[in-house]
Amino acid sequence: MRMIRALAALFLLCLLLAGCAAAAPAEESGDVPELVATVFPAYDFARQIAGGRARVTLLVPPGSESHSFEPTPRDMARIEGCALLVCNGGESEAWLDQILEDREQVPVLSMLSCVQALEEETVEGMQEVYEGPEGDEGPEYDEHVWTSPVNAVLICRALCEKLCELDPEGEESYRANLAAYEEQLWELDAAFREVVKNGQRDTVIFADRFPVRYFTEEYGLRYYAAFPGCADDAEPSAKTVAFLIDKVRQEQIPAVFTIEFSNQKMADVICEDTGCQKLLFHSCHNVSAEELEAGVSYLELMRNDLKSLEVALGPWR
Repeated sequence: MRMIRALAALFLLCLLLAGCAAAAPAEESGDVPELVATVFPAYDFARQIAGGRARVTLLVPPGSESHSFEPTPRDMARIEGCALLVCNGGESEAWLDQILEDREQVPVLSMLSCVQALEEETVEGMQEVYEGPEGDEGPEYDEHVWTSPVNAVLICRALCEKLCELDPEGEESYRANLAAYEEQLWELDAAFREVVKNGQRDTVIFADRFPVRYFTEEYGLRYYAAFPGCADDAEPSAKTVAFLIDKVRQEQIPAVFTIEFSNQKMADVICEDTGCQKLLFHSCHNVSAEELEAGVSYLELMRNDLKSLEVALGPWR
């Protein structure tokens, strides 16, 4: 009996010591504050501005849509314990509302609130796939605000201010990171303006959803597309495909765009019929697991888009 009691006491002591170790302060355990980002642009902007002063976690898994994302209990715990939540805002992240309603103490930065929001629009030839509920009032805003590098600058500035507010000791570091990153964003902006200026046309065609209205608005481009940016996956009508084929021919457009993770079937049909190229224009909304593992960045993806745009605005092939 004495032996059993001794072993029990030893067991309890081990548990107590383990508990003390798990509860060690952040500075002793090497932990750093965690920033949680819902979508890839927020994730990349956060890691660029925070630098080594924080750990940044991407909440929506690689290859997933934020519209259909359902947070796990672990995700909710991450949000509750984070130093800052950087989200997109808007209808695509309606699942956040209930989480944040019960966690008002979580600091939040919404990218949509950092810029002048634009309403979704339906242009000529675009297939309408969204209908609001009966009695629905108010505009639906395009949430892909980061697709304009100018907006990216505004978002990063707001993010820097938020981090300085939450961590005054890191202000010098945050502002230095912002200055360096902003310089690269302005270089990207200038490069896009140069390509548009030297282009043979001001029209692009997306044989896909169109999540880059902020981009085309910033650089004065006209566009035709199959679906709005908020549309779910849908099969295009024959009328929509025929319209885009006619536009490619009429304006002698050498390339049509698809976006990441699309099935590309419509683009294949248009290219086969017209002889134009199919090119990726990455909206940067999310990336694949392989891209995330390789450390792909917003700048890298947008520089690839720059090359695609140069082809699409270039001579007919």
